[in-house]
Amino acid sequence: MQENAANPKPESLSLDYSGESPATASNAHVFKCGQWEFDLAKKTHIMGVLNLTPDSFYDGGKYPDVDSALRQTEKMVNEGADIIDIGGESTRPGSSPVSEQEELRRVIPALREISKRFDIPLSIDTTKSGVARRALQEGAAIVNDISGLKFDPEIADAVRDYGAGIVLTHTSSRPLDMQSKTEYGSLLDDILESLGRSVNTAEQKGISSDSIMIDPGFGFGKTVEQNLTLLKYLSKFLELGKPIMIGTSNKSFIGTVLNTPMEGRVQGTAATIAVGILNGASVIRVHETAYMKSVSTMIDAILNISHQTY
Repeated sequence: MQENAANPKPESLSLDYSGESPATASNAHVFKCGQWEFDLAKKTHIMGVLNLTPDSFYDGGKYPDVDSALRQTEKMVNEGADIIDIGGESTRPGSSPVSEQEELRRVIPALREISKRFDIPLSIDTTKSGVARRALQEGAAIVNDISGLKFDPEIADAVRDYGAGIVLTHTSSRPLDMQSKTEYGSLLDDILESLGRSVNTAEQKGISSDSIMIDPGFGFGKTVEQNLTLLKYLSKFLELGKPIMIGTSNKSFIGTVLNTPMEGRVQGTAATIAVGILNGASVIRVHETAYMKSVSTMIDAILNISHQTY
């Protein structure tokens, strides 16, 4: 199924009138996942977050049953989400893992019903190949693996077998201890190398090159300063030739910078989204879908203005 997106991005734009902006410098404009094909050059795409967990940092426990999950999905779809990302295990710093059986119990009933009722690609946020494969069987089209195939490389086999897409994220370790492992020889180079290895693993396992997306992993084994650095220099990751997703939404580094609790982070999130898109992000993973849709639409409109107009 070919996606029809509005508000096309420019083919080129130079802030100093000397070349392309980071947001259009990569040739990675297409992302394929199952029956879906996204033209990422046309607009920034929104991944709405649906956490079916009791302990996620932002919305843990808000959607305890299938009906509430369906209502939240409908809300996000109506607000402009292009993808729904469903998770059954919290990956907040310090969180403990759950069993595969428990993760399946949390996500599969809701994913099955959402797949039946909504014509939108679903992503499963998991690091377990068993959960990934079952979710793909039930209609998911993307696996969002925060470990970048480091925890369970067999996720790649499931993605390949179903012709799905994959998001490869960088983390320094598992959620339980990742914030104690924030030492890097060179932050940007180390993460770029790690993501490059993840991409190579995915391609060697047979995943199509245009079905791979990368995420530098904001909040996953990074200090406040490191998260800000990743955002400022996000365009460096375009070197891998893959679309970039960012997941900064309401994360603690925003709260630290603004000295605000969770409910006061929406404006800070909007700022990170704007900078991220300007620096090359094609997909934004967010909680406040309508708010961030407005932000991304405004940034896309700015990027759609070519200097030739003047």
